[in-house]
Amino acid sequence: MKTIIRSEKQKVTDSMKEYTDKKLSKIDKYLESSENITANVLFKLTGPKQKVEITIPLQGYTLRVEVTGEDYYAIIDSAIDKLERQIRKNKTRINRRKTKTYDDFTNLDFVEEEENKDKIEKRKKVELKPMDEEEAILQMELSNHDFYVFKNKETGKLAIIYKRKDSGYGLIEEE
Repeated sequence: MKTIIRSEKQKVTDSMKEYTDKKLSKIDKYLESSENITANVLFKLTGPKQKVEITIPLQGYTLRVEVTGEDYYAIIDSAIDKLERQIRKNKTRINRRKTKTYDDFTNLDFVEEEENKDKIEKRKKVELKPMDEEEAILQMELSNHDFYVFKNKETGKLAIIYKRKDSGYGLIEEE
C-alpha cells in the first residue's frame, strides 16, 4: 500500500513516516491488490492535542478514521485498530456486495473551498453515484459519519441515509 502523509502546523519526521507505513501494512492482509491502493494520512496539531485522519479510498467504498490524542504513535496505533474493527465489522456486507454485480463506483471526491468564513466552516462538493440503500449504509459505516448522501439506484432520486438515535437507520429522499 502506498502512503501519502500530510501535516498541518508540524513537520512529519522520517521515523513518523516509517512507523505509519509499518502500521498501515497490517491492513494489507484485508485488501486485494494492495499495491494499487493509496492511504491518505493527515496529521493535525490542535493545541496540546494531535489528530490523525486516515482515508483509504477503495473500489466501491472508503475506509476512514479520525483519532485525537497526545502522542502521535499512540493515535496511529488506535487508528489502525479502528480500521481493522471497521473491516471486520463490515466484512459480511462487503462480501455480500462482491457477489452482486455493481458498476465501478469510485469514492466521492471532496473539494474544500474557503468562502464566507464567518458562517460556513467547510464546503464539500460531491459527485453522487447511483447505489442502493444497503450500499449507502455500508459507505456511511465505513466513512464513520452519521449520514451519507447518495443517488438512489432504484428511484434515481437524491437520498440521505442517516443513523437514528434508536440505533436504526433513516432515509430521506427527494420527491
